[in-house]
Amino acid sequence: MSGALDGQVALVTGAGKGIGRACALALAAEGAHVIAVARTP
Repeated sequence: MSGALDGQVALVTGAGKGIGRACALALAAEGAHVIAVARTP
């Protein structure tokens, strides 16, 4: 399965909740390798 972001790396800050989490999930769904950073676990 290939997505629009296959092979790309995305750094998402504020990925613990809200729009940051939604962005991280959407990027992963498109095939990106996601590095997610959050202040809360």
